Amino acid sequence: MKVVADLELCQGHQMCQFEAPTVFGLNDAEDKVVVLDEEPSEDLRDEVTAAIKYCPAMALSLVDA
Repeated sequence: MKVVADLELCQGHQMCQFEAPTVFGLNDAEDKVVVLDEEPSEDLRDEVTAAIKYCPAMALSLVDA
C-alpha cells in the first residue's frame, strides 16, 4: 500500500498524526501533513485507514500496490 497526501487540500488538523503517528507528521512552518512513511507495512493498515477516514479535509488516500 502507498499513502498519498494532497497538500492543496490539507488544512493541518493533525487527525492523521493522532491515528497513525509513525506514518504522518506535521510541517509546522506550512501547517501541512508530512508523510513519514509512504509505503507503511500491512500491519499499519488499520491505523492508516482510520487516518484517512477521519481527515476532515479528505486530503489523504491509499493506493494498493
